[in-house]
Amino acid sequence: MTSSYQIDPVCGMTVSTENPKGGSSTFEGKTYYFCSPKCKAKFDNNPSFYLQPKPKEVEPLNVEYTCPMHPEIRQMGPGSCPICGMALEPVTMILDHAEDTAEYVDMKKRFWISTSLCIPLLFITMGGRHLFESELLHSFFNYAELALATPVVLWGGWPFFERFLQSLKNKSPNMFTLIGLGVGVAYVFSVIALFFSDIFPGQIGLYFEPAAVIITLVLLGQVLELKARSQTGDAIKALLGLSPKTARRIKADHSEEEVPLEEIQVGDLIRVRPGEKIPVDGIVQSGTSSVDESMVTGESVPVEKSLGAKVVGATMNGTGSLVLKAEKVGRDTLLSQIIQMVAEAQRSRAPIQKLADQVSGYFVPFVVLTALLTAVAWSIWGPEPRWTFAIVNSVAVLIIACPCALGLATPMSIMVATGRAAKMGVLFRDAEAIELLRKVNVLIVDKTGTLTEGKPRLITVKSFNDITEENLLQWTASVERQSEHPLAEAIVKGAHERNIELKAVESFSSITGKGATATLLGFPVAVGNKSLMDDLGVSLADAEPEADLLRKQGQTVMFVSLDNKLCGFIGVADPIKKTTVEAISELKKSGLRIVMVTGDNARTAQAVSAKVNVDEVVADVLPHQKVEIVKKYQSQGFTVAMAGDGINDAPALAQAQVGIAMGTGTDVAMKSAGVTLVKGDLQGIVRAHELSLKTIANIKQNLFFAFIYNSLGIPVAAGLLYPFTGLLLNPMFAAAAMSLSSVSVIGNALRLRKTALK
Repeated sequence: MTSSYQIDPVCGMTVSTENPKGGSSTFEGKTYYFCSPKCKAKFDNNPSFYLQPKPKEVEPLNVEYTCPMHPEIRQMGPGSCPICGMALEPVTMILDHAEDTAEYVDMKKRFWISTSLCIPLLFITMGGRHLFESELLHSFFNYAELALATPVVLWGGWPFFERFLQSLKNKSPNMFTLIGLGVGVAYVFSVIALFFSDIFPGQIGLYFEPAAVIITLVLLGQVLELKARSQTGDAIKALLGLSPKTARRIKADHSEEEVPLEEIQVGDLIRVRPGEKIPVDGIVQSGTSSVDESMVTGESVPVEKSLGAKVVGATMNGTGSLVLKAEKVGRDTLLSQIIQMVAEAQRSRAPIQKLADQVSGYFVPFVVLTALLTAVAWSIWGPEPRWTFAIVNSVAVLIIACPCALGLATPMSIMVATGRAAKMGVLFRDAEAIELLRKVNVLIVDKTGTLTEGKPRLITVKSFNDITEENLLQWTASVERQSEHPLAEAIVKGAHERNIELKAVESFSSITGKGATATLLGFPVAVGNKSLMDDLGVSLADAEPEADLLRKQGQTVMFVSLDNKLCGFIGVADPIKKTTVEAISELKKSGLRIVMVTGDNARTAQAVSAKVNVDEVVADVLPHQKVEIVKKYQSQGFTVAMAGDGINDAPALAQAQVGIAMGTGTDVAMKSAGVTLVKGDLQGIVRAHELSLKTIANIKQNLFFAFIYNSLGIPVAAGLLYPFTGLLLNPMFAAAAMSLSSVSVIGNALRLRKTALK
């Protein structure tokens, strides 16, 4: 569907320009569309009033909508799902696009009007007619029931009948199929019984009251459901509201101007004053301050920012003043990516939902057949008036068996869980990642940037053969300046801190998993591990004993050769994150086996392992070997999660059942993973794993309640208890139970918003 949609200038509702129910009007050369003739009349009477203070631009709502239960259904503009009949929701929320509450407002209006008509209807049917002995008044009350029930059924219930007809047209039976059949049968039967009572033997009752009350109760259920469903998107709404609307841009003449955020371009200089929100992702050019990044990391402790530090848009600046250089704007900012990831995860389908889908596919035809058999059984073997019992019980079966609670069980929990996770700095790519994470029993973690801070520091410089440490560091840093590896960055930074001037190099070459080579002042220089030195035929006999001592201290040692002769080595240490030890302890308590993989030497890896207490260490691993390690554990029957942050981790992240990317790492790693930790902290895995367990438990509770409810409700509604207890289920109580079951499922899902996590 590609229909264009615009805003009704009178009431603000969305209107199709191809089929505006209220028509259109042209004013000052522009065409405006209306949802009803009433709105059009108001506009035509005084168009200037609705277009003040300036003519209102009617922008097309080029927003794609989808069904939360059937994400394959998509269309431009609002509507209802042709499969399940649920209201479609926008695929992407936009900051200046107000929440579409049209359906909620409409359902609420229908509910209150229907309720006001049902009150006198219930008075008549529940004893009011017996206050009068006049036969004429009794006849009048029959027609009064018709007059009161008809608006409720035909107007109040019209949205349900539309979806009922759509389900028949699309050959996709759903809850509205059962509602339409149940209410339609009760209402039509009552009309026939009122005007053509002679065709039925004996005295036949009228069922205007159940038909109207069922519609009213279903309307109540829809109102409560729509209200509750809107709360599942609170996380995205909160994230959308975080971004500031303007930024203070510094112009070329050093003057400042406040401009809309949309005008900020990459490279612009922006001033952020104390207490203001940071408008875009950027790099600090001057100033120092503490920044509250809790909106993306879930951590309340402010982070100190100074020259060269990266900042995230929508985080809150503290007491200092900062000048930033815009690095990412618009949809490229971290906040925009978080919102997109959360929205996509909320629309995805968990594997566990397949069970509900399969049941629902057979359930509605089964219910219709059960209702027909119920009607036939009561009309043949039931007591008089048989037709009365047949209609009442078959309608009760149709109404109580509506599988709306079954359909809502999974998507509501997923929507709430992904929103809750986002507030903690944990981003699930899809619902499948939530379900799979709880099954993980082996967690493979990369050392650098995952267990450690990923910000190594130069610790040791050891030279041989009369070469000064200054020269050794100069040669090493000159080569490593060409590399993007974190260890290379640490060496270059260490050289700058010691005021060592770097030299230009030629023929630079990076050797994956081993090191780098280049030509400096006409001589070949190599910086790397033992494997690289062995390839070059460089002897390490004089250096290995001392290098081993450094490795035992947790330092990574890189050897340096000049003209294929060893001239020294460099020791770099990467501090372990403060939360690593506690996080690993929590994960092990949850039954996970923790395996550390690293390209480091075995001694260095064992030194780190002893500090963090992992179960197993695999050292001297080349990037392509990480995939093989993941496959090895998978072949042994384990469900594997892989956590990493670098480009070289991406293949292993994709191979694992659950890839976990540290948000402090590369975009490639994040796109390869099912889970992204915005802060890049292992505590995020603890929270994600616990939330996964609680989410699936919540879904199972919902499915259990839905299955039990329908399993017990249908036999009671069909009247199986009547021969033993005389108990029959009134269709009105069936409607109330059906509506409340949906609301209870949503209420249970909403509990995930406040469930306690470590």
